[in-house]
Amino acid sequence: MDQAEKLREIIKKQNQSNESSARIITVTSGKGGVGKSNVSINLALQFRRQGKRVIIFDADFGLANIEVMFGVIPQYTLADLMFKGKEIKDIITEGPEGVMFVSGGSGIARLVNLDNEQIKRLVYKISELEKLADVIIVDTGAGISPAVLEFVAASQEVILVTTPEPTSITDSYALLKALSMYNGFDYESTNVMIVANRVNSANESANLYEKLSAVVNRFLKIKISYLGAIPYDQYINKAVMKQKPVTIAYPSAAASKSFQAISTRLAKNETAQVRQTKGVARFFGKVFSSKRV
Repeated sequence: MDQAEKLREIIKKQNQSNESSARIITVTSGKGGVGKSNVSINLALQFRRQGKRVIIFDADFGLANIEVMFGVIPQYTLADLMFKGKEIKDIITEGPEGVMFVSGGSGIARLVNLDNEQIKRLVYKISELEKLADVIIVDTGAGISPAVLEFVAASQEVILVTTPEPTSITDSYALLKALSMYNGFDYESTNVMIVANRVNSANESANLYEKLSAVVNRFLKIKISYLGAIPYDQYINKAVMKQKPVTIAYPSAAASKSFQAISTRLAKNETAQVRQTKGVARFFGKVFSSKRV
């Protein structure tokens, strides 16, 4: 048995030892500036209001959007868990309304340098999130870097945020193309859901999805579906300036109602396949072991 197989076996045992499994939803985008972190935060709040225990895992190395938008600075990050002996409870920070988050910090960039023993210890520690959350939302960086693709390829549920701008649609397709060629990506069991952000009408969001869907269906082995749209809303910018999520600062805004509708749709669409394959150890095991295969 080689090192990669040993790691998979440890991950499998760790996953089987958990009585319940968290649902993991990865939020990503082909380019920056399309509102990806806004989507992560406001969906997390909506799940929390449904009675779910929610943790956001901020895997967007270098930008720290989650903590900035929450107006909360974490004391410790993933790097402290990896290299300074901290436990998972030490690196979890509480945000508004009881939504928790974990800052990746420099830890995301340093994952590539871990050896197998470090990865096993990290998976073991991170798997403790299983006991603390019903839903984990992973907010990735933007683009097609290896760090982004590792997290997206490991997830069974992916929300791809895009806007009507031609560059955003093009970059979304580029990400999906890179994902389709990524070693270890299983297109048959991955549900990629499109959220159209900053749209001016229902027709505009429908046209956006149709354009992207047409080219994906023609050239790629990936299944995508339409999850919903968020209208262009000046209240989102006002909320960002206040360092508050729009669903807290302006709960009656059009964007807030859209986030509520999307989260309700997600709650109803948890398939049997997702329930069977969810879990923290499984997810992070795939992220980390991909570096050793």
